[in-house]
Amino acid sequence: MAVLFQIRNAHLSYGDQVLLDNAEATITDDAKVGFVGRNGAGKSTLLRVLMGEEELDAGEVIRHPNLRIGYLRQHDPFAPEESALDFLMRDSEQPDWKCGEIAGQFEIKGDYLNGPVKSLSGGWQTRVKLAALLLHEPNLLILDEPTNFLDLRTQILLEHFLISFRQACLIVSHDRTFLKSTCDHTLDLTRGTLTMYPGKIAKFLEYQSERREQAIRENASTATKQRQLEKFIAKNKAGANTASQARSKQKQLERLKLNEIASDEKTAHIRAPLVNPKQGAAIRCEDLAIGYPDHRVSEDINLEIEHQQRAAIVGDNGQGKTTLLRTLVGSLDPLDGRTRWGHNCSIGTYAQHVYTTLPPEDTVLEYLEQQALHGTTDQQILAVAGSLLFHDDHVHKKVKVLSGGERARLCMAGLLLGDYNILVLDEPGNHLDVETVEALAEALLAYKGTVIFTAHDRHFVNRIATAIIEVRDGTVKNYVGDYDSYVYRINKEIEAGDRESNGRGGASRTPDDKLGNSNQPLSQNKQREFKKKIKSIERKIAKLDEERKSLNEAMLSVTDPEKAMQIHEKIESVTKELTNAEEEWLELN
Repeated sequence: MAVLFQIRNAHLSYGDQVLLDNAEATITDDAKVGFVGRNGAGKSTLLRVLMGEEELDAGEVIRHPNLRIGYLRQHDPFAPEESALDFLMRDSEQPDWKCGEIAGQFEIKGDYLNGPVKSLSGGWQTRVKLAALLLHEPNLLILDEPTNFLDLRTQILLEHFLISFRQACLIVSHDRTFLKSTCDHTLDLTRGTLTMYPGKIAKFLEYQSERREQAIRENASTATKQRQLEKFIAKNKAGANTASQARSKQKQLERLKLNEIASDEKTAHIRAPLVNPKQGAAIRCEDLAIGYPDHRVSEDINLEIEHQQRAAIVGDNGQGKTTLLRTLVGSLDPLDGRTRWGHNCSIGTYAQHVYTTLPPEDTVLEYLEQQALHGTTDQQILAVAGSLLFHDDHVHKKVKVLSGGERARLCMAGLLLGDYNILVLDEPGNHLDVETVEALAEALLAYKGTVIFTAHDRHFVNRIATAIIEVRDGTVKNYVGDYDSYVYRINKEIEAGDRESNGRGGASRTPDDKLGNSNQPLSQNKQREFKKKIKSIERKIAKLDEERKSLNEAMLSVTDPEKAMQIHEKIESVTKELTNAEEEWLELN
């Protein structure tokens, strides 16, 4: 095990903001590290320091002489009309067969490999960049928010790649599901201090919470002692016989210190709009076709979303999720058919095309005051502003000087202060840190209105979605299973190499196809039986998978050889049963 780099006594400030304060950390060649911290803590800055693009004010970074960093570039490195293969050969100076071999690991084949790389979606371009990284044979990958704007399929593909990657990784991400799957260590940056935790993100968060609770208990005990000592000193300091005792107690008092609690940082407390719950259909789509005059994205859409549902729109990038949302809210006209909103629906929208139209001369506070429900106090407005990272003087900044991310957060704050009973949200978690995304999820869970949303954060979707709507290969329909089963299906498709062409031909298989009866549609009873069978198998798979995990954990702690053999045989039996169930599930899907 070799040390790739070591940070020693690092100090770095920007103006009054201290990013690193005597910070220290070590990363070895076998570690996959999830790098976490609040927005603005300095994570991206530290990455630039590690890559030699910025200098520390004090301290040092010691790098191994054989360190080879692979950095996932956010900018566009592609030349006009350049194919993915041409770019990989130019960037790596490797032969075409080698580039093609590595590209195949990311499913970059055919037109994707040989066609213009600039015509690919952002997710596919990210795959090309990852292939380029691998061709340089790095021993440390540095990835800064790699899942931003990546669809589920590409996220899972990236996970598979990182799990099989035998070198070190340092990954900045707010996506806890992604970090859980890929990282075995957690590096936290809080108040200028780096803390390396030898475990996954979930265990680190538990540890952080336990440490905070312990500090609170210790502070309570210390405060009690302080009050007792102060009372004794006040009572006895003037007495001729007790003055020396009082002075001794004074010294004890001075030695008592309260713990600094890291969680005293500003934490998001988000309140969703207060609305009266409604029943029935919130929106109906009838024979709807969506798209643009020169490009029909999806058609024959017959869909109903009920009041109080939280409907997640899922599917690969480029399939039409945002086009569907824009059509639902009326910013894009349908090509055919119609949409019908229910009676007295008040719709709040969070999307890129919305936050670019905010009033430029308004300050943050002025805009939020206009959006707030009548009777909302200044304190409530400032609390919501703060939860979306507009603190102190930031509320007096004009919209025209805000960055794209700041405008997006301002739009979200305005929605949360309104009285909308329908929220349509396109990637609401972008530009937000883990704590704020979690606070947003809690707010939406308490919300009595309807939520229609897209999101790339699997933890967020899984927490709040009550309905799954899949956009795929020119169709839009309710997905039969829950989000876990949808993720499971995509995972199995990738593992089996059974990739759909992301809208470039090919059609998804139906239950009828699987039964070898593509010309004869199933009756409603048969369809219900079929769906019931799939659901039963999914429950069985989940149960067997959980049982296998428990047995593996038990194997780690057992000391009796006979008992160990029994557990081993049981693991083999469960694994075989699980494999059979998964194969059956794949045959039916």
